[in-house]
Amino acid sequence: MDEAPIIYAVPVRELPGRPVGTVRTGRSPQGQRVGIAFTRLELLVAAMGADQAWEELCESALRSMLRPLGIDRIQVDPLLVAPPLDPSFGDRAAPTVPARGPGRPVDPRPAADPVPVGTAAGAGQGR
Repeated sequence: MDEAPIIYAVPVRELPGRPVGTVRTGRSPQGQRVGIAFTRLELLVAAMGADQAWEELCESALRSMLRPLGIDRIQVDPLLVAPPLDPSFGDRAAPTVPARGPGRPVDPRPAADPVPVGTAAGAGQGR
């Protein structure tokens, strides 16, 4: 006897100016594109928020929608899904400010004049 298919809550997004939507996809920590599905609506809401649109789909329907995108992996019940990029930037937005090397955060304070070591300004500070 055949078992009933598992029905997932699948996040979708509307396409502006089109009568159809599309399934939301994501990336694994390794960078691989993945489909996203949840076994319960409560898990989708916890990971993506209550305003996330969703549809009920069985696994085979979801796979058939992901296949043309070259996606063969489905991440079920992810704990956190980052919000999508602003649509005006596209998927591969260029940074708007120059990139900085690691460990070099931007300091919004104006640069101070250096204080020589051993002067009164540096006295009393621990090492």
